[in-house]
Amino acid sequence: MAKKNKDLQQKREGEFLFGKKNYMIMILGVIVILIGFALMMGGGSEDPAVFNEEIYSFRRIRLAPAIVLLGLAIEVYAIVANPGEKK
Repeated sequence: MAKKNKDLQQKREGEFLFGKKNYMIMILGVIVILIGFALMMGGGSEDPAVFNEEIYSFRRIRLAPAIVLLGLAIEVYAIVANPGEKK
């Protein structure tokens, strides 16, 4: 029994935790999150005494957080997704 467990452990030692499909989906999720954060940037004012209404634009308040949440959902899917049958 101990030999069987040792052989199984040695076999799994060189394997990755996720499959190639999972890693590609994770990279996609990170890219979507970065796009969301990039959409949040800007809207500041050059002069701190002047208020800029642009900070409350649709892009920064609604669109960018929704895209970040979409990216996080993609990441969760990448973790949960079955990588398929190993050959």
